[in-house]
Amino acid sequence: MKTSNMLIAAALAAAVPAAAGAAPAGRFLQDAVAGDNGEVEMGRLAQQRGSNPATVDFGRTLERDHAANRQQALQTARQLRLRVDAGAMKPEARQMRRRLDRLSGPAFDREFARAMVSDHRADIARFQAQARVGDPATRRFARDTLPHLRHHLQLALDLQRRR
Repeated sequence: MKTSNMLIAAALAAAVPAAAGAAPAGRFLQDAVAGDNGEVEMGRLAQQRGSNPATVDFGRTLERDHAANRQQALQTARQLRLRVDAGAMKPEARQMRRRLDRLSGPAFDREFARAMVSDHRADIARFQAQARVGDPATRRFARDTLPHLRHHLQLALDLQRRR
């Protein structure tokens, strides 16, 4: 009886975030995969619609880096034996896609850069929280991902400054 209570307590502790700001592993990884899917889509769109070579290059970077990050998130989920919808995309990304689909040329470049700054700032905040207080596997994943997100934010800020 005592052993089963300890196992239940351990299971509950693993399911509850260590502190405010961290998401449970499954939710964090699902959000990461959905976010990566959206970023891959935005990268493809930038390659198709960008009028500035820097926008097109940034689109390639987004597609490449977020496709690789998506694979890492899925691998982490498999290691934790968590089910994650590999095809999910956040509603905000779908909305952003619809908004950007109506634009072209410099107007696309401006809105794309603005959206990527906003999006990557939010992603960095979520990944920093997870890196501090998430479970060990998602802390490691978040720490490994943060340099890429920071680099993407810097690229997006550079695009904004060029306007």
